[in-house]
Amino acid sequence: MTKMRIRKAVFPAAGLGTRFLPATKAQAKEMLALVDKPIIQYGVEEAVAAGCEQIIVITSRGKQAIEDHFDVSYELEKLLEQRGKTDLVRVVRQISEMIAIAYVRQKEAMGLGHAVLAAREWVGAEPFAVLLPDDVIDAEVPCLKQMIEVFDDRQCSIIATQIVEGKAISAYGVLEVRAVEGNPRLYEIVNMVEKPPVEKAPSNLAIIGRYILTPAVFEMLANTQPGAAGELQLTDGMKSLLKKEKMYAYLYEGKRHDVGDKLGFLKATVEFALKREDLGGPLREYLRSLDL
Repeated sequence: MTKMRIRKAVFPAAGLGTRFLPATKAQAKEMLALVDKPIIQYGVEEAVAAGCEQIIVITSRGKQAIEDHFDVSYELEKLLEQRGKTDLVRVVRQISEMIAIAYVRQKEAMGLGHAVLAAREWVGAEPFAVLLPDDVIDAEVPCLKQMIEVFDDRQCSIIATQIVEGKAISAYGVLEVRAVEGNPRLYEIVNMVEKPPVEKAPSNLAIIGRYILTPAVFEMLANTQPGAAGELQLTDGMKSLLKKEKMYAYLYEGKRHDVGDKLGFLKATVEFALKREDLGGPLREYLRSLDL
């Protein structure tokens, strides 16, 4: 039997970004710059590095800037060339040549599951990745690449997980798992619970924004009723899928930054800037000079 491959990655980017108002009143949250690069570009670069061949971005009204960012900018390139800034021309051109990107409009904000379901026609009958732009993961081996290596072996859905201790676990989907012999980072999923009270959490393994899903999840989502808030949750679709197929959780290696949160965004900005050759030294000196 031919092994399934991961060729496509879905990026849900239709949210309103209310936590960053007023900055997101007329700008897509995914286009907020982490140092000098939009949030969504970090995820797209991760997907490219993992071997994906096509990106499907789920957008909504007011997200035109995302399309413009990954499109060719002839006027800008020409202006930079005229000014002799060939290094910047190369940077700009690399963005538009990075990978093929399709855009699907989600007309109503009806939850993450609904956003993923909107990609059904573009994905077709093949397994695919889902990356949430709010989760920027700094890893030596890209997180999605780690997961695809596991998928290549197991040939079923893989969910990224991280350990979250204490009360903070209640902000996540939480996994009930059993260990997999021979791989301390891999777990077979038994059940998943959305945002449980800490005393009812089945483990300290939280679901984070990286998924590899088989196409069967589309049928599960199409037959799942929206929740109380009228939203179709991806977790509900995955729970239905779990009744039909094996699913695994992978404890990835790397550091996750929740840049959908203001404090998380600020922390990530500092940490990414400190790693830069051109910024790290001066920023470190500045931070030391602060009277904290």
